[in-house]
Amino acid sequence: MNTTTGSGDTSPREDFTFVPSREPHAPRAREILRRHAKIRALVGRNPWSAVLVAALVLLQTGAAAWIGRAPVWVGVAAAFLVGAFLDHALWVLIHECAHNLVFRRAAWNRLAAVAANLPHLLPSAISFQTYHLKHHTFQGVYELDADIPNRWEARLVGHSALKKALWLLLFPIFQVTRPSRMKEISLFGPWVFANIAVQLAYDVAVWMMLGPKAFLYLAASFFFSVGLHPLGARWIQEHFLVFEGQETSSYYGPLNVVALNVGHHNEHHDFPSVPWNRLPAVRRAVPEVYDALSSHRSWTRLLVRFVFDRRLSLFSRMIRSERGLKAVPEGAPA
Repeated sequence: MNTTTGSGDTSPREDFTFVPSREPHAPRAREILRRHAKIRALVGRNPWSAVLVAALVLLQTGAAAWIGRAPVWVGVAAAFLVGAFLDHALWVLIHECAHNLVFRRAAWNRLAAVAANLPHLLPSAISFQTYHLKHHTFQGVYELDADIPNRWEARLVGHSALKKALWLLLFPIFQVTRPSRMKEISLFGPWVFANIAVQLAYDVAVWMMLGPKAFLYLAASFFFSVGLHPLGARWIQEHFLVFEGQETSSYYGPLNVVALNVGHHNEHHDFPSVPWNRLPAVRRAVPEVYDALSSHRSWTRLLVRFVFDRRLSLFSRMIRSERGLKAVPEGAPA
């Protein structure tokens, strides 16, 4: 199994990599199912994820209450060492809800996602579902895939180690700017407003009842869970062209235990109806496919490499001109 770049090109990218083909996961899944029909038995829901949502929200809120009485530096350290992992697990559970992998009814999944969103302080669970499902359907299509950085964003960050580190630190802020280019997607709706209202009520309650230091702990946990932290390397691992020509990569390191197997990203994109607890079984069922793909064993190593390797940048992404019935121009506008 290749775990290195495997590319002789040493020049930094100054634009995205454009390809004419459609996303690779649907045809690969069809081929796997043709040869391994037993994979269908892994499809389903895991209602125990709702219990995990409740436990993690209570644990993170309880941690904030305790840390609200501690010095600020203790709160920041605790956010990096503990809170980030709790928040990241909640992000994974929001992702499960987005795919309706917790309950049968969509409304119940949305309610569970809104609950899991609470310790993150910013209301994003419902909007995440909207954009994430488009990411699966139109992976690599600049106008429809919010996982792709803005072109101005990539130019701003460039190849500087300092700017890449700052981009990771401020990753949630950059993500908020991306929906503005998704002209075909409607963001606001009743569930989004409900998400905002519930989140504001929680935020005010934390500030008033637990204090500013508790709020700071939750804010730091949120930023570390998706940014300048080993967990933040997940965003590089999933779709950056670390391995030349391979636009989706999995992570099989030990942090999958606390990250609810989210590292199994090729498996997830191939079979998005398989819940988090069964993703390793997908890999075990088809080792000739997934073990043949390049993968990562360390998020920490990948984080350091992304920051300091000038060959890796926000332009290390694949953009496709084909999205099904309608073609996208080769040079997608910034």
